[in-house]
Amino acid sequence: MTGAGVQAEEGVFLLLLVFVVVFAGLARQLKVPYPILLVVAGLILSFIPGMPRIGLDPNLVFLVFLPPLLYSAAWTLSWREFQRNFVSIAMLAVGLVLFTIFGLAWAAGSLLPGFDWKSGVLLGAVVAATDAIAATSIARRVGLPQRIVDILEAESLVNDGTGLLALQFGLTILLNGRTPSFIEGIGQLVFLTCGGVAVGLAIGAVIAWFERWVDDGPIEIVISILASYGAYLLGTRLHVSGVMAVIACSMYMSRKSPEYMSSQVRLQATAVWDALTFILNGIVFVLIGLQLPYVVGQIVGISHTVLLEYGIGFSAAIIALRMTWVFGETYLAYAVKRWVQNLQPDKPQPRRVFIIGWGGMRGVLSLAAAVSLPYMLPGGRTFPQRSMIIYLAFCLIVATLIIQGLTLPWLIRIMGLSDSSHSTREEQEARRVLATEAIIHLHRARSKNRDTSPIFRELIDQYQHRLDTIPLEQEHTATGRNLAQRNEAVLAALQAERDALIRLRNEDQIDDEVLRTLQRELDLAESRMHTGSMTFH
Repeated sequence: MTGAGVQAEEGVFLLLLVFVVVFAGLARQLKVPYPILLVVAGLILSFIPGMPRIGLDPNLVFLVFLPPLLYSAAWTLSWREFQRNFVSIAMLAVGLVLFTIFGLAWAAGSLLPGFDWKSGVLLGAVVAATDAIAATSIARRVGLPQRIVDILEAESLVNDGTGLLALQFGLTILLNGRTPSFIEGIGQLVFLTCGGVAVGLAIGAVIAWFERWVDDGPIEIVISILASYGAYLLGTRLHVSGVMAVIACSMYMSRKSPEYMSSQVRLQATAVWDALTFILNGIVFVLIGLQLPYVVGQIVGISHTVLLEYGIGFSAAIIALRMTWVFGETYLAYAVKRWVQNLQPDKPQPRRVFIIGWGGMRGVLSLAAAVSLPYMLPGGRTFPQRSMIIYLAFCLIVATLIIQGLTLPWLIRIMGLSDSSHSTREEQEARRVLATEAIIHLHRARSKNRDTSPIFRELIDQYQHRLDTIPLEQEHTATGRNLAQRNEAVLAALQAERDALIRLRNEDQIDDEVLRTLQRELDLAESRMHTGSMTFH
């Protein structure tokens, strides 16, 4: 690569970072989820004369952006909620993908020019899967109830594997003229999914074992970044799902991290990963908007008005298709739980079901999958539907990100879905248990050491004030030997809280989200103590 080429790429990269910072800051002022504004900004910038043309390389998305973003999204995925919502997630991640593919394979030939059922299968595979990056980046920023966020995130993570598998089948049908049998398809799905999960769990187990002997923030942060790429690349090399490998590795390490990761490392890792995902997400969403000239420029012989009609009609049809399936599968899942599993689930609420259907946003993964389609078919023939598939995928991405993303907060408000009382109750109960465990530990420590100093008594009083929800504004100051003894007691009490918190999570009494919230408070409390500014939370 020449020096001029390197300088040009550096300039483009810096330009993208400037766009991300400026428009993300503007989104904060406007109180709009920054991914939406970044896509809009990219669309506007693409019309500016002299603007550098920045193409979307699918290899860049699959090999550079995807692994860490999947890893970050899976880290916050609740294992308890994943288990509880498994039927709904499976129906969305597998059933909806197949429903979309078959629906487009049946209808594409009569609705889109030059399409047959094979092209419809490819189009369905490209747009069927919701995007984990988009769901994670927007869902948490628009005030969605936690259970809906859990379902959307889990769906978008799992259906990446089914969507990419469907894309492989579609390419096999198009290039080889052979349609895989149903048994072959199920076998491939099981092999790719289970193989990817096995690879991810193996890597996670090895890293979790190794990290028990490492307590260094920068090293552990680098290891976590390497884990995302290592799981993806090893899974791909072994011809299993690299996406599922990353998800399984991240969920396993997230589950084990409270046992091997110190408070200081957790705080550092959280800050680094927040910055990394913000940068990668920002660049991804700006790149989506900047693709408009490429997408439209590849289609010839069709007027812009007709193209706009195709884009609007196709996007509306896919959204309607999702809404139809979501309502159907939700009530089917309810029937399965009640009549097959003999459970007594809550009756589905139409407003919640509607939000789940409306929250199925697409992102850069669909566009990268479309761009990765071949230009040529066997025999030297061109693949004429490739440009239209890319264009329709782009329209669907823009429509779901902008229209659905912008209307979600409004819909949540008018439907009254911003209630988080369940998580609040769990969090309050966890705080009560943690404070009680700390008090018990301090009483035992004082009795064991036969300590008559006021240190233990004052710490117990402070925890009791917390337990009684009475804020404490002053604390005992100690110096010399008393300070060291007090710090030791505080550290032991904080560790007792952590142990109780992990126990509550392992017994499924609290969610992983509650664990992370309270764990961060404990980490900050220990950090303040190390810096000499200890105040109880």
